[in-house]
Amino acid sequence: MHTVVVGTSGVTASDVLAVARGGARVELSAEAVAALAAAREIVDALAAKPEPVYGVSTGFGALATRHISQELRAQLQRNIVRSHAAGLGPRVEREVVRALMFLRLKTVCSGHTGVRPEVAQTMADVLNAGITPVVHEYGSLGCSGDLAPLSHCALALMGEGDAEGPDGSVRPAGELLAEHGIAPVELREKEGLALLNGTDGMLGMLVMALADLDALYKCADITAALSLEALLGTDKVLAPELHAIRPHPGQGASAANMLAVLKGSELTGHHQDDAPRVQDAYSVRCAPQVAGAGRDTMAHARLVAERELASAVDNPVVLPDGRVESNGNFHGAPVAYVLDFLAIAAADLASIAERRTDRLLDKNRSHGLPPFLADDAGVDSGLMIAQYTQAALVSEMKRLAVPASADSIPSSAMQEDHVSMGWSAARKLRTAVDNLTRVVAIELYAATRAIELREGLTPAAASQAAITAVRAAGVQGPGPDRFLAPDLAAADAFVRDGRLVAAVERVTGPLA
Repeated sequence: MHTVVVGTSGVTASDVLAVARGGARVELSAEAVAALAAAREIVDALAAKPEPVYGVSTGFGALATRHISQELRAQLQRNIVRSHAAGLGPRVEREVVRALMFLRLKTVCSGHTGVRPEVAQTMADVLNAGITPVVHEYGSLGCSGDLAPLSHCALALMGEGDAEGPDGSVRPAGELLAEHGIAPVELREKEGLALLNGTDGMLGMLVMALADLDALYKCADITAALSLEALLGTDKVLAPELHAIRPHPGQGASAANMLAVLKGSELTGHHQDDAPRVQDAYSVRCAPQVAGAGRDTMAHARLVAERELASAVDNPVVLPDGRVESNGNFHGAPVAYVLDFLAIAAADLASIAERRTDRLLDKNRSHGLPPFLADDAGVDSGLMIAQYTQAALVSEMKRLAVPASADSIPSSAMQEDHVSMGWSAARKLRTAVDNLTRVVAIELYAATRAIELREGLTPAAASQAAITAVRAAGVQGPGPDRFLAPDLAAADAFVRDGRLVAAVERVTGPLA
């Protein structure tokens, strides 16, 4: 099994995906263990002094003015975990919780948190055992980090609360730890706070969304090209020299992808035939500009993610010179903004895909295709209601594009009076990515059907490969009536698991 070694300098996006989705094992580097021990010595020295130090010998948040005596500090650390594990709502996905735990371990291993090496090792042991704490949908405001979600994870490290075992059953965390020979941690000064105070949940969801969107944008370029071909549009608008004079990298990449898919098509360039068009509609002609803007948005979001993956997010932090200082690095604004940006871009990409689908189904705008791509219009409705479903998905995505990060709600007796709502931004982005997959799948279904109806003209080799793969996947039923009951779930799975891109890239080579 693949192993990810966590050091002091952060982790990569591929590390997060390997642990969260691939079940990779986690190990601590010798460098990380040494940094953990050195930082702990600093915390222990401060804990022995009579002067109060935030997070070490004081309360937290609005209660930070109280000095906590030494005999109550272990209880304080337990209590902050117990009191903050106050989430509600449905369970979040296993991959999100694993990303959350792994990224918290990443910060702990930086040597800036003051957590003992044995606590970090227990975090790795829990991940390696396949134990996943139960974390709930609601409870994070994205400031002071993802407090409630991280608290539920820390609670499991203490042997309390519920967790999912490797067999998928939910049981008391203490039982699961015992079965795997893992001793519950007994938290000491600062450790409870250090386990809770990070942007790890929203960052993990950002990393996974970027991976999913990277594949989806390729799919969207493919389906846009198929729709252009089915509508007898012109591929001249995809010429590299046109995109070179507006040099947005994403736009150029999308145009190149579409051009590669359309290579050798006999369907393109017929826009001046029986029903002349000077230009194709915006949804066809401007596909690279819209998808490209989304790609460039992803590039910015990826830069933010890379910076966060290299960060140590905690409060207070242990500095190399021995100081333990309060800070505001736990604020989720940098991550929250790009999560919202991505939801906006995804909604627009879905919107333009739906417009192309609608055009394919409308006999007045499809340039010779039958109404709703039906075999016998009137006797059957073709893909009419498939487009309804697509429209419903797009409508929801537009609502999900409303930024969560534009909101703030004060908490902790006005001490935490401006929050990022980054967790909420991440949660709605996950839904938006799911919906975008379905929208692209419906355009694929309609575009491949439309190309098949263009008898007498040979589609591009990549288009034919996509059609053949769609048929082989069982997305279409057998025989002449195969479009009467569209299997949209099969189409969704075909896009979601990468088979569309794989089928096309066997002809075109790697797409951008």
